[in-house]
Amino acid sequence: MQKWWESTKAGLLTTSSKKNYDMRTVDITPLEQRKLTFDTHSLVQDLENHGFNKAQAETIVLSLIILSNVSLDTIYKEMVTQAQQEITVQQLMAHLDSIRKDMVILEKSEFANLRAENEKMKIELDQIKQQLLLETTRSRANNKLDINLERSRVTDLFTDQERKLMEATTEFNKRDTHIKNIISQTSNKIDIEIASLKTLMESNKLETIRYLAASVFTCLAIALGFYRFWK
Repeated sequence: MQKWWESTKAGLLTTSSKKNYDMRTVDITPLEQRKLTFDTHSLVQDLENHGFNKAQAETIVLSLIILSNVSLDTIYKEMVTQAQQEITVQQLMAHLDSIRKDMVILEKSEFANLRAENEKMKIELDQIKQQLLLETTRSRANNKLDINLERSRVTDLFTDQERKLMEATTEFNKRDTHIKNIISQTSNKIDIEIASLKTLMESNKLETIRYLAASVFTCLAIALGFYRFWK
């Protein structure tokens, strides 16, 4: 708006410097053709009735006429006729129309420049929008690819961990089975040893009983022999 006002102001100054109003002289009525606004003869008689002689009264009236003419000349110089006023108004209207046309031309030119700048800015904004859309699409595609790669890596890692867990579980089951077999074999050996010990203990028990019985019978036989011998 400031730029438009400066250009408008420059146009107005240029127009006002190029065009000048027509200066017309004012047609003032000559002194001999003017009509006085008072009766000079009655004024002279009135002055004579108040003690002035005829020469003094005529001199006073002449002075009043001169003052009236000077006042009228001053007023006439500052006034214009209706025809001159209409001509001046027409000149002013023509000048205002010229200024209005210049303002319309400047306004249209300024609006055309603004419209061109707006179109240029719109094109630039569309280009920026397309570039941002392209960058967004590219970034989204890259992010999607990274997410897929990360998902594949996590899936592979999970599969590897699951495989290792299965291998560890299988190894644990094998070792558990082996340990159970060892424990079972050891238990069987212990049972066999216990059974052998029980058998041995039973055998030793029978031998001991037999030995004790033989010893008892031997002692009884000896005692019986001593008894018979002493008897």
